[in-house]
Amino acid sequence: MALDKSTGWGIIGCGGISKKFAAGLKGLQNARLVAVGARNADRARDFAAKNGFERSYGSYEELVRDPDIDVVYIGSIHPAHMKNTLLCIENGKSVLCEKPFAMNAGQAKKMIDSARSAGVFLMEAMWTRFIPGIVELRKLLAEGSIGEAGSLSAGFGFKAKRDLEGRLFSPQLGGGALLDVGIYPVSFASMIFGCQPRGIESTVEFGPTGIDEKAAIVMDYGNNRSANLSCSINTNTDSEAVICGAKGMVRVGRKFWSAEKITIELNDEGSKSLDYPIEPGLNGYSYEAMAVMNDIANGQKENRIMPLSETLEIMKTLDRIRDQ
Repeated sequence: MALDKSTGWGIIGCGGISKKFAAGLKGLQNARLVAVGARNADRARDFAAKNGFERSYGSYEELVRDPDIDVVYIGSIHPAHMKNTLLCIENGKSVLCEKPFAMNAGQAKKMIDSARSAGVFLMEAMWTRFIPGIVELRKLLAEGSIGEAGSLSAGFGFKAKRDLEGRLFSPQLGGGALLDVGIYPVSFASMIFGCQPRGIESTVEFGPTGIDEKAAIVMDYGNNRSANLSCSINTNTDSEAVICGAKGMVRVGRKFWSAEKITIELNDEGSKSLDYPIEPGLNGYSYEAMAVMNDIANGQKENRIMPLSETLEIMKTLDRIRDQ
């Protein structure tokens, strides 16, 4: 639906992911970039000036008291997600919280219960689900184009700069491959199969700081359905996703999470490639922001594409993997 009025956005955190999200907001006609908050006032001021926000705050508490902000995007480090989300909810602000939603399922449940009790909108920022290519993929699978999905292979791996004192390699700051990039294939598998696995087998390669630098995960969904997933922060890996069914397969690539090309290979009809580029003036984050604004305008407290119940179940799956 077309929005009748603008939605005021605030951002908590001034890191790289917040910069990308702010760029996604700029292309949306009804998104108003109100304010950004950080623990350092100078950093917040600099971010606001460079990314088109009207004002800045040197604390999160000041930001959530701004009456012009309708919804807050949380782009802080993983361990701060719960605290920042609860602060927003307590002040009546809708929340779009970056993935991973929390550090564990216990935190996720506390966030969800708080939002539901307060009647405040809350969603995990799994932007991949809202981009054109993935919207079309769900449609193709729902229509039975390849039959029921029987197997999935997907991975997300990149060779990170080896800064052992940086966030990505710090256990205290929520580092590691699984939470940083493994969330993508795990959430993708949840979307494809519509449930969580009944069995999980995983192997991991630990780095010198104790975090998981690489992992391979096999998931059993029953009824001959399975997923082979991988994630890495020390190796560049193939990032195509392949979904197989009785009638054929779908290849989503080259980076499945951005899904700008989908190739359907049917057993008896050959292959067909479809392109789904991001619209001019937008980026991948624009689409989840549009979904949030539409939900808020319609009085919804949860999103049907990324429901809180599924976010919680995915966090439980991540906990199971880490327990192994």
